[in-house]
Amino acid sequence: SSTHEYEVFVSFRGADIRTGFKSHFFAALNHERIGAYRDDIDLPRGGEIGPELLKAIETSRIAVVVFSKNYATSDWCLDELVKIMECKRLLNQRVLPIFYDVSQSEVLEQNGIFAEALLKGPEDKVNNWRAALTEAADLAGLHLE
Repeated sequence: SSTHEYEVFVSFRGADIRTGFKSHFFAALNHERIGAYRDDIDLPRGGEIGPELLKAIETSRIAVVVFSKNYATSDWCLDELVKIMECKRLLNQRVLPIFYDVSQSEVLEQNGIFAEALLKGPEDKVNNWRAALTEAADLAGLHLE
């Protein structure tokens, strides 16, 4: 469809997956000729990160959310997740969660490191983050260790 600039947008915490999983995942997508947004390639130099990433989310057919140990420690990852779940509801975007070395229940119920991270979040965002985590983790996804 002409409204989709990318087939896939991947939301991830770079510190957790940048060196291993990310390179293999993007190589597999590339091998299958699946166009994925890559901030290290597609983000215009000198452009504002926030609006460009939000546009990339909106113009992707599928969002893959890689929940990892430190995903919830990033305000930006959680803001991306809120936008992704909004696009699921409003634009019928498909969302595929991947639970990478974390359990689905840990994300769904916001236990452990997810609970700790949310305690440190700004009050005006935490409820939206909790709702987005619950909604995303309630979807059928992949479990990787």
